[in-house]
Amino acid sequence: MAARPFRVRTVRPATLLGKGQVEEIAEAAKEQGAGLLIVDAALTPIQQKNLEEEAGTKVIDRTGLILEIFGERAATAEGRLQVELAHLDYQAGRLVRSWTHLERQRGGFGFLGGPGETQIEADRRLIRDSMAKIRRELNQVKRTRALHRDRRQRAPWPVVALVGYTNAGKSTLFNRLTGEAVFAENLLFATLDPTMRDIRLPGFDKVILSDTVGFVSDLPTELIAAFRATLEEVREADLLVHVRNMAHPDNEAQREDVGDVLKSLGLGEEGAPPRIEAWNKVDLLGGAERARLSEEAKRRDDVVPISAVTGEGLDALRECMAEKLRSGEQVHRIRLAAMEGGKIAWLHSRGEVLDQKLDHDEIELSVRLSPDNWARFQALESA
Repeated sequence: MAARPFRVRTVRPATLLGKGQVEEIAEAAKEQGAGLLIVDAALTPIQQKNLEEEAGTKVIDRTGLILEIFGERAATAEGRLQVELAHLDYQAGRLVRSWTHLERQRGGFGFLGGPGETQIEADRRLIRDSMAKIRRELNQVKRTRALHRDRRQRAPWPVVALVGYTNAGKSTLFNRLTGEAVFAENLLFATLDPTMRDIRLPGFDKVILSDTVGFVSDLPTELIAAFRATLEEVREADLLVHVRNMAHPDNEAQREDVGDVLKSLGLGEEGAPPRIEAWNKVDLLGGAERARLSEEAKRRDDVVPISAVTGEGLDALRECMAEKLRSGEQVHRIRLAAMEGGKIAWLHSRGEVLDQKLDHDEIELSVRLSPDNWARFQALESA
């Protein structure tokens, strides 16, 4: 059964759509022998139940569909935990008057036991217990990630995170830049778990590149909550590369949706890592549109047109990434004991050493560092 748009003039509490529209959908579902009806909107439990009764088929809403896709894509133990937590959070709200068999009561204890616990209350309790267990496991994952981030911040390597709408080409770009073979297909949410590899950029011996889960419009709150531990990798990055699918007709709306998700993570413009845009899939554009985008990109210093498939524009992207990582750099004069080889190596790897003089058992260095790296070095000094 093909997708069919319906104009919702007034939201009906019982069915979302009007009576005539519901009857039309039910008739079409019967004619097509549809086994599943997907509604591209958030449904309340009672709306879902009523639509199932009217259409005579299983009904899922936008959140349910996204959760199903996430369940198919989850590859690691952490990914499966996050998806399961989001599923349980979603199901907890579906128990309200969704299934009449859940209204039965279990008997109480003792000779004069009370009415006991209804099945719906028991199911809620089981879901709460399961969610608490998964949250404990995810908190352990979060602590482990925090330790890894702390080590990376002490290490002399900046982190660049790829972000963008789902299916924008992040994993294909990741593979191009790293020479890896991370799963990349023309699928929604092909990547759920963050993947990190090292790359080289002009002026940097080593940079950590992170591929992250794709965003989507109206991302369900259950998923933002469940994947917060994963998305925190984005918060700790030194640079965000927003990969955009410029061949998509709604690429501007997708850009806004990505911005909204980043804001929900506390990554608004203020206090956020610097951000550049990789205008991907230019190889799919017509000549006039491609020329227009190229001219616009020339007027901006935060945009690079690329094709992750053909490799076009990737050298320019590497240059732009390196330039942004060096933005705001200042020269600092630093004196260290000659025996502090680890800190000296840190400065050589993370900054640009302009001058170095040996004075007895001390070394005086003149080093150009970004504000973030200067703060990290001060933390390294006080540790």
